[in-house]
Amino acid sequence: MSNPLATSVQHFHPQLIATDAGQGQAEQAKREQPEYKKKREFNKLQKRLRRAVGQAIADYDMIQDGDKIMVCLSGGKDSYTLLDILMNLQKSAPVHFELIAVNLDQKQPGFPEEVLPNYLANLGIAYHIIERDTYSIVKEIVPEGKTTCGLCSRLRRGTLYGFAQEIGATKIALGHHRDDILETFFLNMFYGGTLKAMPPKLLSDDQQHILIRPLAYCKEEDISAFAQAKAFPIIPCNLCGSQENMQRQVIKEMIRTWERQYPGRTETMFRALQNVAPSQLADTQLFAFHALEQKRAQSE
Repeated sequence: MSNPLATSVQHFHPQLIATDAGQGQAEQAKREQPEYKKKREFNKLQKRLRRAVGQAIADYDMIQDGDKIMVCLSGGKDSYTLLDILMNLQKSAPVHFELIAVNLDQKQPGFPEEVLPNYLANLGIAYHIIERDTYSIVKEIVPEGKTTCGLCSRLRRGTLYGFAQEIGATKIALGHHRDDILETFFLNMFYGGTLKAMPPKLLSDDQQHILIRPLAYCKEEDISAFAQAKAFPIIPCNLCGSQENMQRQVIKEMIRTWERQYPGRTETMFRALQNVAPSQLADTQLFAFHALEQKRAQSE
């Protein structure tokens, strides 16, 4: 039995039926357009990254009301992404915090000095470019063929710490992501004999600075796709090609191979860093193995 209302609408207003059908077809055609699909995928990617950053900030209590955060910007995809997401979160965060972008120009040959100032000026964010010729110092002190990373990182860290104190920054934000953290874990285990990675939040050795890594939950492949979609003016890092960087590339390829063979393994390994059982390892400084007999006696 036909619906009287439907019959009435079809009889008196056939153009409504045709219009609805036409609109549906037009909408479907729109969804099939490559640009529409591209935009939809970008929106999903952006939401995924923002959600991951927000979760990391919440889990590790990275940002408090009134914080003045120095965002270290190298010109690479990671730090650009970090700054972009923090600026976006700043607009809707339940707490007020200030962002200051800082780049350390180490005077390496061929470094395009104008790229970051132009980008940051157009962005409308407060920024500073620190000029320190650490490149010459490293090349002068480190013998040819030896790794430069240790000295270079110490000089860079010291300069950034000093400048953070100078501007009154309460936090220093770094662009290390989930893959960086895992790679560092395996580098330390294979080459350093320690179970140590990069914590999402860290108090510096001198107890004066708190470092945060808001991208700690973000995958490198997502960051790469985001940077490409945003067309960030990437500055390639070609300082040294040093031993640590070569070792890191080996570790990176190892993790990628595992992920291809066993999808989800990278996520599992990262969760392991968040679920440490000291009593099941062998560090006598971390767990009181010598006190087990006393503990058993107390339970009897």
